[in-house]
Amino acid sequence: MTHLTRKHLKNIRVFVTDGYWRKTLAAVRALGRCGVQVTTGESTYLAPALFSRYSHSRVRTPSPVLQPSRYLDFLEKYLSHHPHHVLMPMEEDTLLLLARNRERFQQITSLPCAAHHHLLFARDKLKVLRRAENLDIPIPKTFEVNRIAEAKTLSRHLKYPVVVKPRVGSGSAGVQYVTEPTQLPAALEHVFRSGQSPLVQEKLPAEGAGIGASFLLDQNHQVRASFIHRRLREYPVHGGPSTLRQSIIHEQARRDGTRLLESLSLVGVGMVEFKIDNRDGTVKLLEVNPRFWGSLALAINAGVNFPYLLTLLALGLDFPAVHTYLVGHLCRWLLPGDILHFLQNPNRWRLQPSFFEFRQANMSYDIIDMDDPLPILGSLLALLPFYCSQDFAHVRLRR
Repeated sequence: MTHLTRKHLKNIRVFVTDGYWRKTLAAVRALGRCGVQVTTGESTYLAPALFSRYSHSRVRTPSPVLQPSRYLDFLEKYLSHHPHHVLMPMEEDTLLLLARNRERFQQITSLPCAAHHHLLFARDKLKVLRRAENLDIPIPKTFEVNRIAEAKTLSRHLKYPVVVKPRVGSGSAGVQYVTEPTQLPAALEHVFRSGQSPLVQEKLPAEGAGIGASFLLDQNHQVRASFIHRRLREYPVHGGPSTLRQSIIHEQARRDGTRLLESLSLVGVGMVEFKIDNRDGTVKLLEVNPRFWGSLALAINAGVNFPYLLTLLALGLDFPAVHTYLVGHLCRWLLPGDILHFLQNPNRWRLQPSFFEFRQANMSYDIIDMDDPLPILGSLLALLPFYCSQDFAHVRLRR
């Protein structure tokens, strides 16, 4: 891999957006530990990544969701007066906003992401699932619903339980589990009221593990780095962000994820979510997230430094493909994720590994890091804007 010298790295400046999130903290630490000068932006100073010792500069920005025009104006002006080599959006809303307005930044920085229309395609679960079918990538049985009147006819073809979800969205936002036919119309109506079209899918057996396949793609849409992990715990318990996950090797997930993302003409980072169907052992596609993912810290701590590699790509620097990493490494979102999982899980005393195994040689944490302890305080103070600020109302609604 092409390594820049420490002297050269100190001259590289990267602006990282959305300092509120765990993945942003992971990116700031990963870049800062390589010697890169990192500027972190967020609409509040009470954000974990802004507390990191590796945030060289901290900037309070307008909200990219509530004030998109002001956000663009601010960022364009700031980067014009404070040059940065790379602009690295972390959240999906910010990514889409910047990609749609790429021409405003072309002369002042590098924005390593796919074209806006490719990002929109990748966010549409139905389009992605149909593309996967064309590539012979296994998917759950999926039904498109265009009108609430279709519920009665559709119900005859379903084997319950099923999952109802919006076509566009990430994680567990808007996902509903339907256990009997009488519940289906209300679940569909809920999605329609949100302004979206719903999908109905078979619910894969809960015993099958969730698999995340993460990738970095260059300007030619070729995969240059990959990483696979397995979800061990999540919150909410029956579907949500992972609170404990482990690095693994899974060749089908790597192969299918590579073929799918390359076919979508993506650039930069992306994560493909799969779930093992333990009825036949196959890994089936759930969705694509064409952005950084919440469990980013695991990949970095296991040896695949996606933010640094993305910076190299943005700078036009080549490096050998990266597909090897520590296998069996654990990464934990303890505050508050795994604590909430423990409190909600009726099998809390039989968890494997135990909730009380806080120190293992192969375990790291999303937030807790004695080399960089202040983000722990930042994550507690971040509860104030989360519950009190209008800037995060859309996040509260999703969660």
